[in-house]
Amino acid sequence: MVAPDFEGEDADGKKIKLSDFRGKVVVVDFWGFW
Repeated sequence: MVAPDFEGEDADGKKIKLSDFRGKVVVVDFWGFW
C-alpha cells in the first residue's frame, strides 16, 4: 500500500516527511483521545 506524502514532527521536534523513508518499511500509527 502506498500512502500520500505528508509532513510531521518526530519526538525531538525535527520536521520529517514520509518521503524521507522511501524504499523502507514504515508503520504509521494514527491515534488520539476523543
